[in-house]
Amino acid sequence: MTETISKSKLKANMLEVFRRIEADGAEVIVTDHGKPVIKISAIKDKGAVAAIFGDIQGQVTYLEDINTPTLQEWEDA
Repeated sequence: MTETISKSKLKANMLEVFRRIEADGAEVIVTDHGKPVIKISAIKDKGAVAAIFGDIQGQVTYLEDINTPTLQEWEDA
């Protein structure tokens, strides 16, 4: 859920707002005269590679060397 707060309210309640973001992972949009200027969000913990890609491990087939530079896509631009 995204919450909106003015700069002045953020300044007065910054620690409370930061603790809430950290606890529930919400995003806060900071406004200046009603215009959004900053987005604050918690840093998400990265999962282990095995946990993220474990279901597809061993199922990918490479048809060519993936480290070979390709120029074709740059020449077609």
